[in-house]
Amino acid sequence: MNFQQLRIIRETVRQDFNLTTVANTLFTSQPGVSKHIKDLEDELGIEIFVRRGKRLLGLTEPGKELLTVVERILLDTQNARSIADHFSNKEAGSLVIATTHTQARYALPEVIKAFRDEYPKVHLALHQGSPREIAELLTAGEADIAIATEWLANVPEVVTFPYYTWHHAVIVPKGHPLESLGKITLADLAEYPIVTYHEGFTGRANIDRRFAEAGLAPDIVLSAIDADVIKTYVGIGLGVGIVAAMAFDRERDDHLTLIEQPDLFVPNTTRLALRRGVYLRRYAYALIAKLVPGLTEERIGELLRQTASVGEDFSI
Repeated sequence: MNFQQLRIIRETVRQDFNLTTVANTLFTSQPGVSKHIKDLEDELGIEIFVRRGKRLLGLTEPGKELLTVVERILLDTQNARSIADHFSNKEAGSLVIATTHTQARYALPEVIKAFRDEYPKVHLALHQGSPREIAELLTAGEADIAIATEWLANVPEVVTFPYYTWHHAVIVPKGHPLESLGKITLADLAEYPIVTYHEGFTGRANIDRRFAEAGLAPDIVLSAIDADVIKTYVGIGLGVGIVAAMAFDRERDDHLTLIEQPDLFVPNTTRLALRRGVYLRRYAYALIAKLVPGLTEERIGELLRQTASVGEDFSI
């Protein structure tokens, strides 16, 4: 048994049992991948994958149990390297944050700047994607920290902490009839075409839920993952916008009007997530402390070692 065999087992599952993709991802050949799998099966005396001819269809029952061990071995190997890196150079290294466009653009800049001033030798990478992609990057070990509003609380392999709470707001072009109403209702909004976030992004599920509870079916004429795109189309008169309130800049967006009415939509909670069992460098804890003041290294370490069920969310 060797690490390449273990990597191949893990990557085969991640790549939906497509050995060509596994070979490309691991920079090897498909025959080599097949041989490693066969050699490991022969050594262990079990079949790891369900087969139909030469095709792999899924994991056998012993294969499912083996995958858990493989993931743990590879994570511990990664942790060993992180421990060595930490004690050889405590102030330098790399840190990968997986997050959405909204968080990267509006919530993180000041925190990232303060962190860089304190740790100038740490190389930061911001990977942007959908909440589901962000969760996958974290569980695959390709990101150290994940930040998103949706999805993270559904992943049992991670620990999540509330980062901050925010609300949606309405934006309209200057002079729009909604400006003069004072307090608006969901029914008022439903009278106009709506431009808002794509499904699965930036609290869209909460928007849909509020309209459904009110018995309304809004005409969502355009959806996007980027608040700047939403504001652009509101500005040309395509419809009324619903965006995260923090995405509105009164100077840059002076051609639009922000209508803030926190009770119109339910609050949204953005979460910070970490992979269970992972070893974090000291500077990672420093960044987390800037994001969630009061969250200590000891508290995080304790929770990372625990086993939790899906949907469990930890406060400070």
